[in-house]
Amino acid sequence: MTDETPYADLSPEMVLDALEAVGYRCDGRILALNSYENRVYQIGIEESDPVVAKFYRPGRWTDAAIREEHAFAFELASQEIPVVAPLAREGVSLHIHAGFRYAIFARRGGRWPELGSTAEREWVGRFLGRIHRVGRAGRFYERGTLSIQERGREARDFVLDGDWMPDYLATKYADVTEELLAEVEARAAGWCGARMRLLAVRSGNGSLSALVEGLSPL
Repeated sequence: MTDETPYADLSPEMVLDALEAVGYRCDGRILALNSYENRVYQIGIEESDPVVAKFYRPGRWTDAAIREEHAFAFELASQEIPVVAPLAREGVSLHIHAGFRYAIFARRGGRWPELGSTAEREWVGRFLGRIHRVGRAGRFYERGTLSIQERGREARDFVLDGDWMPDYLATKYADVTEELLAEVEARAAGWCGARMRLLAVRSGNGSLSALVEGLSPL
């Protein structure tokens, strides 16, 4: 396993071994699910419902950051917000097997909300408000900070310095992104940064599963 191939050793057998190392009896079924940063699998369990295992990208987050994210999910669940929080074994939600860090979740299906409906958008707004309210009750210390400089200007400069587009497009890209970043900076005045949380959630009737971003001031 190297920085360029962080999952080279994460074979199907390794995935099943990791689940059984924390007490799950796998039935051999394994299905890779879509994920950008991490590796996520649906795994069949003997005489029980399948579970979902998330293997965190090596070097991407610290253990403390992952545990802080888990704690936030548990807090949301305690406030009756239907997040898909990790399953804990003897109080532990972040596991390690053969150098890979992973968490296990109950399987939850769903669909995207119909954002063309005013009622659905209002529901999503109220739901995000509830998540923000819980997030503002405490401070986050371990996750990366969202800053205009790092996530905005430095990212924009990285694209421009890469010589990946024709000059006429690069000029337009530079102009548009400068206007956008100026607008973001104006709207974010008074914020010293924000901590980000990505969570899977379900609707009140249990039929919706979505990935949302929760932000709270430092």
